[in-house]
Amino acid sequence: MPNNLTDITNYLLELDALKLVNRRTYIDGGLRVENSAEHSWHLAMACWTISRSFKLEVCEEKLLKLALIHDLGEIDAGDTFLYDVNRDSAHNAEREGVQRLQAHQGNAVIELSELWEEQETGTSPETKLLKVVDRLLPFLHNINSEGRTWRESNVKKSQVANAHAFISDNFPEIHAWMFHQLNLAVQAGWLINE
Repeated sequence: MPNNLTDITNYLLELDALKLVNRRTYIDGGLRVENSAEHSWHLAMACWTISRSFKLEVCEEKLLKLALIHDLGEIDAGDTFLYDVNRDSAHNAEREGVQRLQAHQGNAVIELSELWEEQETGTSPETKLLKVVDRLLPFLHNINSEGRTWRESNVKKSQVANAHAFISDNFPEIHAWMFHQLNLAVQAGWLINE
């Protein structure tokens, strides 16, 4: 039995704060924005589904862990929009947040920071899949909401194409599907054709 259940429950409340971090991604066809905890769950389920659908040789336990901890740093740092000019430095504040959670007295996941670093900088098959699906889901929500986030933020086709170009290296089928959807979004006026 753990020595201090109060420390553990305090830590669980710290983790629960991920529900308070709103993203710019509209869900349910544009009714509301999702929070980062919802995204983490969706990411885990989508990674699991795609790994099975594509019959990938990945460690599912590791994949799911990476997905679940992927956005924990946002508890302190908040969510950074994919097309934000400060996107390249967002990981610094997120890393500090994960280190704070790692050091919490109620945390029993000793590899928390190590797993977060792997999903952030790693090149394992699990990490590659995670990064693809992490881009696929907001893209899918944008298509489903008639580009609501793109329209609100004046996002250009070139920005979306550049942010998703890496997907063609490991998942050309997914990239081809996304590129087709991207062209349809431009035709529908959801994206600026630049």
